[in-house]
Amino acid sequence: MSKPIDRRDFLKLAGLGGVVFASGLPGVTLGAGQDDFYFVQLSDAHWGFEGPPNPDAKGTLKKAVAAVNSLERQPDFIMFTGDLTHTTDNPVERRKRLSEFKEIVKDLKVKTVRYMPGEHDASLDNGKAFQEFFGATHYTFDHKGVHFIVLDNVSDPRASIGDEQLGWLAADLKQQKNDAPIVVFTHRPLFDLYPQWDWATKDGAKAVDMLMPYKNVTVFYGHIHQEHHHMTGHIAHHAAKGLMFPLPEAGKAPTRAPLPWDPAQPYKGLGFREVDADTKAADNKITEFPVVKA
Repeated sequence: MSKPIDRRDFLKLAGLGGVVFASGLPGVTLGAGQDDFYFVQLSDAHWGFEGPPNPDAKGTLKKAVAAVNSLERQPDFIMFTGDLTHTTDNPVERRKRLSEFKEIVKDLKVKTVRYMPGEHDASLDNGKAFQEFFGATHYTFDHKGVHFIVLDNVSDPRASIGDEQLGWLAADLKQQKNDAPIVVFTHRPLFDLYPQWDWATKDGAKAVDMLMPYKNVTVFYGHIHQEHHHMTGHIAHHAAKGLMFPLPEAGKAPTRAPLPWDPAQPYKGLGFREVDADTKAADNKITEFPVVKA
Protein backbone atom coordinates (compact mmCIF):
# COMPACT_ATOMS: atom_id res chain seq x y z
CA MET A 1 0.00 0.00 0.00
CA SER A 2 1.40 3.39 -0.96
CA LYS A 3 2.15 5.96 1.72
CA PRO A 4 -0.36 8.83 1.94
CA ILE A 5 1.09 12.07 0.66
CA ASP A 6 1.41 15.15 2.78
CA ARG A 7 0.46 18.69 1.75
CA ARG A 8 3.80 19.47 0.15
CA ASP A 9 3.80 16.23 -1.84
CA PHE A 10 0.29 17.09 -3.01
CA LEU A 11 1.61 20.21 -4.68
CA LYS A 12 3.57 17.98 -7.06
CA LEU A 13 0.56 16.03 -8.30
CA ALA A 14 -0.56 16.23 -11.89
CA GLY A 15 -3.85 16.82 -13.56
CA LEU A 16 -5.31 19.29 -11.08
CA GLY A 17 -6.52 22.84 -11.37
CA GLY A 18 -8.21 25.47 -9.29
CA VAL A 19 -7.17 24.14 -5.90
CA VAL A 20 -6.59 26.53 -3.04
CA PHE A 21 -5.18 25.70 0.36
CA ALA A 22 -5.87 28.19 3.12
CA SER A 23 -4.23 27.58 6.45
CA GLY A 24 -4.00 29.89 9.39
CA LEU A 25 -6.96 31.84 8.00
CA PRO A 26 -7.92 35.19 9.54
CA GLY A 27 -7.64 34.88 13.29
CA VAL A 28 -5.48 31.76 13.27
CA THR A 29 -1.86 31.16 12.38
CA LEU A 30 -0.24 27.96 11.15
CA GLY A 31 1.09 26.10 14.15
CA ALA A 32 -0.94 28.10 16.68
CA GLY A 33 -2.80 25.12 18.10
CA GLN A 34 -6.15 23.39 17.78
CA ASP A 35 -7.71 26.28 15.83
CA ASP A 36 -5.36 25.79 12.88
CA PHE A 37 -7.17 24.70 9.77
CA TYR A 38 -7.07 24.83 6.01
CA PHE A 39 -9.61 24.30 3.31
CA VAL A 40 -9.42 23.15 -0.29
CA GLN A 41 -11.12 25.14 -3.04
CA LEU A 42 -11.83 23.58 -6.42
CA SER A 43 -13.33 25.62 -9.23
CA ASP A 44 -14.77 25.30 -12.71
CA ALA A 45 -14.85 21.54 -13.12
CA HIS A 46 -17.21 21.86 -16.13
CA TRP A 47 -18.29 18.23 -15.90
CA GLY A 48 -19.89 17.27 -19.21
CA PHE A 49 -17.54 19.37 -21.32
CA GLU A 50 -16.24 17.64 -24.43
CA GLY A 51 -13.68 18.96 -26.87
CA PRO A 52 -10.05 19.31 -27.94
CA PRO A 53 -8.96 21.80 -25.24
CA ASN A 54 -8.80 18.96 -22.70
CA PRO A 55 -8.37 15.36 -23.88
CA ASP A 56 -8.66 14.33 -20.22
CA ALA A 57 -12.09 15.96 -19.78
CA LYS A 58 -13.49 12.88 -18.04
CA GLY A 59 -10.45 12.37 -15.84
CA THR A 60 -9.41 15.66 -14.28
CA LEU A 61 -12.14 15.88 -11.64
CA LYS A 62 -11.57 12.28 -10.59
CA LYS A 63 -7.84 12.94 -10.25
CA ALA A 64 -8.59 15.93 -8.06
CA VAL A 65 -10.77 13.80 -5.79
CA ALA A 66 -8.08 11.11 -5.54
CA ALA A 67 -5.39 13.68 -4.80
CA VAL A 68 -7.35 15.34 -2.01
CA ASN A 69 -8.10 11.92 -0.54
CA SER A 70 -4.37 11.20 -0.50
CA LEU A 71 -3.56 14.12 1.76
CA GLU A 72 -2.03 12.94 5.02
CA ARG A 73 -3.88 15.71 6.85
CA GLN A 74 -7.35 16.15 5.45
CA PRO A 75 -8.74 19.70 5.07
CA ASP A 76 -11.49 20.86 7.39
CA PHE A 77 -13.77 21.37 4.43
CA ILE A 78 -13.82 21.60 0.64
CA MET A 79 -15.44 24.40 -1.32
CA PHE A 80 -16.48 24.11 -4.97
CA THR A 81 -16.80 27.64 -6.34
CA GLY A 82 -19.12 27.09 -9.27
CA ASP A 83 -19.39 25.72 -12.79
CA LEU A 84 -19.56 22.22 -11.42
CA THR A 85 -20.97 21.23 -14.80
CA HIS A 86 -20.80 22.51 -18.35
CA THR A 87 -23.85 24.35 -19.65
CA THR A 88 -26.60 22.62 -21.58
CA ASP A 89 -29.98 23.82 -22.82
CA ASN A 90 -31.48 20.41 -22.04
CA PRO A 91 -32.86 20.31 -18.47
CA VAL A 92 -32.67 16.52 -18.43
CA GLU A 93 -29.02 16.56 -19.43
CA ARG A 94 -28.34 19.33 -16.90
CA ARG A 95 -29.63 17.14 -14.09
CA LYS A 96 -27.73 14.15 -15.45
CA ARG A 97 -24.48 16.10 -15.32
CA LEU A 98 -25.18 17.41 -11.82
CA SER A 99 -25.96 13.86 -10.70
CA GLU A 100 -22.75 12.49 -12.23
CA PHE A 101 -20.72 15.28 -10.64
CA LYS A 102 -22.26 14.57 -7.25
CA GLU A 103 -21.56 10.86 -7.61
CA ILE A 104 -17.87 11.49 -8.37
CA VAL A 105 -17.30 13.85 -5.44
CA LYS A 106 -19.01 11.39 -3.07
CA ASP A 107 -15.65 9.64 -3.02
CA LEU A 108 -14.08 12.55 -1.13
CA LYS A 109 -13.04 11.54 2.38
CA VAL A 110 -13.72 14.98 3.81
CA LYS A 111 -17.07 15.02 5.55
CA THR A 112 -17.85 18.68 4.91
CA VAL A 113 -18.06 19.60 1.24
CA ARG A 114 -19.77 22.84 0.23
CA TYR A 115 -21.02 23.96 -3.15
CA MET A 116 -22.07 27.07 -4.99
CA PRO A 117 -23.26 27.37 -8.59
CA GLY A 118 -21.62 28.93 -11.61
CA GLU A 119 -23.54 30.37 -14.52
CA HIS A 120 -23.10 27.07 -16.39
CA ASP A 121 -25.01 25.35 -13.58
CA ALA A 122 -27.69 27.90 -12.84
CA SER A 123 -28.28 30.80 -15.24
CA LEU A 124 -30.66 28.98 -17.56
CA ASP A 125 -33.12 27.94 -14.83
CA ASN A 126 -32.39 30.43 -12.03
CA GLY A 127 -30.58 27.74 -10.08
CA LYS A 128 -33.51 25.34 -9.86
CA ALA A 129 -31.64 22.16 -10.83
CA PHE A 130 -28.62 23.10 -8.71
CA GLN A 131 -30.82 23.53 -5.64
CA GLU A 132 -32.36 20.10 -6.20
CA PHE A 133 -28.93 18.50 -5.87
CA PHE A 134 -26.95 20.84 -3.61
CA GLY A 135 -29.34 23.11 -1.73
CA ALA A 136 -29.15 26.87 -1.29
CA THR A 137 -27.20 28.97 -3.79
CA HIS A 138 -26.22 31.55 -1.16
CA TYR A 139 -25.61 31.04 2.55
CA THR A 140 -23.19 31.66 5.41
CA PHE A 141 -21.28 29.46 7.81
CA ASP A 142 -18.77 29.95 10.59
CA HIS A 143 -15.67 27.88 11.13
CA LYS A 144 -13.15 28.31 13.94
CA GLY A 145 -13.64 32.02 14.27
CA VAL A 146 -13.95 32.86 10.57
CA HIS A 147 -17.24 34.00 9.04
CA PHE A 148 -17.77 32.67 5.51
CA ILE A 149 -20.26 34.20 3.08
CA VAL A 150 -21.30 32.47 -0.13
CA LEU A 151 -22.79 34.90 -2.66
CA ASP A 152 -24.78 33.85 -5.73
CA ASN A 153 -24.04 36.13 -8.69
CA VAL A 154 -24.95 33.59 -11.37
CA SER A 155 -28.55 32.36 -10.93
CA ASP A 156 -29.80 35.69 -12.22
CA PRO A 157 -29.08 35.55 -15.98
CA ARG A 158 -28.39 39.29 -15.89
CA ALA A 159 -25.21 38.55 -13.89
CA SER A 160 -26.57 40.32 -10.81
CA ILE A 161 -26.72 39.50 -7.12
CA GLY A 162 -30.11 41.14 -6.84
CA ASP A 163 -31.73 43.43 -4.28
CA GLU A 164 -33.17 40.59 -2.20
CA GLN A 165 -29.81 38.90 -1.73
CA LEU A 166 -28.07 42.23 -1.13
CA GLY A 167 -30.57 42.89 1.64
CA TRP A 168 -29.76 39.47 3.09
CA LEU A 169 -26.05 40.31 2.92
CA ALA A 170 -26.55 43.63 4.69
CA ALA A 171 -28.50 41.95 7.49
CA ASP A 172 -25.80 39.31 7.92
CA LEU A 173 -22.98 41.84 8.02
CA LYS A 174 -24.74 43.88 10.70
CA GLN A 175 -24.20 40.92 13.01
CA GLN A 176 -20.41 40.96 12.47
CA LYS A 177 -17.87 43.02 14.36
CA ASN A 178 -15.85 45.59 12.47
CA ASP A 179 -12.68 43.50 12.82
CA ALA A 180 -14.35 40.14 12.18
CA PRO A 181 -12.41 37.84 9.86
CA ILE A 182 -14.61 37.40 6.79
CA VAL A 183 -14.09 35.24 3.72
CA VAL A 184 -16.42 35.66 0.75
CA PHE A 185 -16.89 33.10 -2.01
CA THR A 186 -18.38 34.15 -5.34
CA HIS A 187 -18.25 32.67 -8.81
CA ARG A 188 -17.96 35.78 -10.94
CA PRO A 189 -15.66 38.60 -9.79
CA LEU A 190 -17.47 41.26 -7.78
CA PHE A 191 -15.53 44.00 -9.57
CA ASP A 192 -15.46 44.91 -13.27
CA LEU A 193 -12.54 42.84 -14.48
CA TYR A 194 -13.68 42.68 -18.12
CA PRO A 195 -17.45 43.09 -18.59
CA GLN A 196 -17.11 42.46 -22.34
CA TRP A 197 -16.44 38.81 -21.48
CA ASP A 198 -18.96 38.59 -18.64
CA TRP A 199 -16.12 38.94 -16.12
CA ALA A 200 -18.06 41.22 -13.79
CA THR A 201 -21.13 41.40 -11.57
CA LYS A 202 -23.55 44.18 -12.49
CA ASP A 203 -24.29 45.09 -8.88
CA GLY A 204 -21.07 43.73 -7.43
CA ALA A 205 -19.97 47.23 -6.39
CA LYS A 206 -22.90 47.33 -3.98
CA ALA A 207 -21.67 44.16 -2.26
CA VAL A 208 -18.12 45.52 -2.10
CA ASP A 209 -19.40 48.76 -0.56
CA MET A 210 -21.16 46.73 2.14
CA LEU A 211 -17.97 44.81 2.87
CA MET A 212 -15.70 47.85 2.89
CA PRO A 213 -16.28 48.87 6.55
CA TYR A 214 -14.90 45.50 7.68
CA LYS A 215 -11.16 45.41 8.18
CA ASN A 216 -10.43 41.75 7.37
CA VAL A 217 -12.19 40.64 4.19
CA THR A 218 -10.86 38.32 1.50
CA VAL A 219 -12.77 37.25 -1.61
CA PHE A 220 -12.11 33.99 -3.49
CA TYR A 221 -13.75 33.42 -6.85
CA GLY A 222 -13.49 31.36 -10.05
CA HIS A 223 -15.07 31.87 -13.47
CA ILE A 224 -12.02 33.29 -15.30
CA HIS A 225 -9.96 30.05 -15.25
CA GLN A 226 -6.68 31.73 -14.37
CA GLU A 227 -4.74 33.28 -11.53
CA HIS A 228 -5.67 36.91 -10.95
CA HIS A 229 -5.33 39.26 -7.99
CA HIS A 230 -7.11 42.56 -7.47
CA MET A 231 -7.63 45.05 -4.67
CA THR A 232 -10.72 47.15 -3.99
CA GLY A 233 -9.43 49.34 -1.22
CA HIS A 234 -8.17 46.96 1.47
CA ILE A 235 -10.22 44.00 0.16
CA ALA A 236 -8.22 41.41 -1.77
CA HIS A 237 -9.86 39.38 -4.54
CA HIS A 238 -8.15 36.18 -5.73
CA ALA A 239 -9.24 34.10 -8.74
CA ALA A 240 -8.64 30.35 -8.89
CA LYS A 241 -7.52 28.46 -11.96
CA GLY A 242 -10.01 25.98 -13.39
CA LEU A 243 -10.07 22.20 -13.57
CA MET A 244 -11.05 21.87 -17.22
CA PHE A 245 -9.33 24.45 -19.44
CA PRO A 246 -7.53 27.81 -19.13
CA LEU A 247 -8.89 31.02 -20.61
CA PRO A 248 -6.92 33.94 -22.08
CA GLU A 249 -6.11 37.05 -20.11
CA ALA A 250 -8.71 39.78 -20.30
CA GLY A 251 -8.61 41.58 -23.63
CA LYS A 252 -5.56 39.71 -24.94
CA ALA A 253 -7.50 37.54 -27.38
CA PRO A 254 -10.40 38.18 -29.81
CA THR A 255 -12.68 36.00 -27.69
CA ARG A 256 -12.61 34.20 -24.36
CA ALA A 257 -12.36 30.80 -26.06
CA PRO A 258 -10.42 28.11 -24.14
CA LEU A 259 -6.72 28.08 -24.82
CA PRO A 260 -5.56 25.09 -26.87
CA TRP A 261 -4.09 22.01 -25.25
CA ASP A 262 -0.33 21.83 -25.64
CA PRO A 263 0.81 18.17 -25.88
CA ALA A 264 4.36 19.26 -25.06
CA GLN A 265 3.13 20.91 -21.85
CA PRO A 266 0.03 18.99 -20.77
CA TYR A 267 -2.17 20.75 -18.22
CA LYS A 268 -0.49 24.08 -18.97
CA GLY A 269 -2.66 26.86 -17.56
CA LEU A 270 -4.23 24.59 -14.97
CA GLY A 271 -2.83 24.80 -11.49
CA PHE A 272 -3.34 25.16 -7.79
CA ARG A 273 -2.10 27.38 -5.02
CA GLU A 274 -1.45 27.49 -1.34
CA VAL A 275 -2.82 30.44 0.62
CA ASP A 276 -1.59 31.24 4.10
CA ALA A 277 -3.56 34.09 5.66
CA ASP A 278 -2.58 35.87 8.86
CA THR A 279 -5.17 38.25 10.25
CA LYS A 280 -2.82 39.72 12.84
CA ALA A 281 -0.47 40.79 10.07
CA ALA A 282 -3.38 41.62 7.74
CA ASP A 283 -1.59 39.58 5.11
CA ASN A 284 -2.43 36.75 2.73
CA LYS A 285 0.51 34.78 1.37
CA ILE A 286 -0.31 32.98 -1.86
CA THR A 287 1.98 30.57 -3.65
CA GLU A 288 0.98 29.31 -7.10
CA PHE A 289 2.22 25.98 -8.44
CA PRO A 290 2.11 24.76 -12.04
CA VAL A 291 0.55 21.43 -12.84
CA VAL A 292 3.18 18.75 -13.49
CA LYS A 293 2.36 15.58 -15.35
CA ALA A 294 2.65 12.51 -13.14
